[in-house]
Amino acid sequence: MTLKFDAHCRPLEGDLSMDRRLVTSRSNPWIQLAAAKLARTSITPNQISVASVLFALLVPAGLFGIDGVAGAAVAIGGIQLRLLANVLDGLVAVEGGKGSRVGALYNEFPDRIADSIVLVAFGYAVSQPALGWLAALLAALTAYVRIFGGSLGQAQSFLGPMAKQHRMAVVTVALIGMAGLPTAWSARLSLACLLLIVGGAALTCIRRTRAICSGLQGQPQ
Repeated sequence: MTLKFDAHCRPLEGDLSMDRRLVTSRSNPWIQLAAAKLARTSITPNQISVASVLFALLVPAGLFGIDGVAGAAVAIGGIQLRLLANVLDGLVAVEGGKGSRVGALYNEFPDRIADSIVLVAFGYAVSQPALGWLAALLAALTAYVRIFGGSLGQAQSFLGPMAKQHRMAVVTVALIGMAGLPTAWSARLSLACLLLIVGGAALTCIRRTRAICSGLQGQPQ
């Protein structure tokens, strides 16, 4: 199976009925190869989506179960594997032709669980549990606003500045700081990263809501 994309990383083949985020990593030849191999197995896209939650669990496992640099490395690995699973499930479903009636459900619910696991665990790990919970709440709200717009007949908005991949990138930067910086500097960086996620996610919700309003106001009554 060959996966083909246009210049905007939109698939040229397969079922395009589901709104999809434009993710440049879908055009990565190694990821395409992995998706092609997975599509030829009995593994389903829904199982890959569930696996993303298991990968996210590596974040608290690393932060609370392993000390020092090794723990941070395990957490970073969990985040990257979670993101990889999020790309592969869509590729296997759409380009691999293995979508299902409940695919949209599996595409969203595990993402919300994985987000919460990562952000809440990170908040507790850096002694900022309230900010961790707030970041998780706002992360879920960004997805809610996007999907609610779709339920109103609008194209789902993937506007940032703090969409899923951006949140995970910020946490990864903070974890690298935890592994390589003195404790005082690491604490400041972690707090700044949490505040960035919270503020950015709130702004993302506002921008997506405004996009929905603009779309609705442009519709004929």
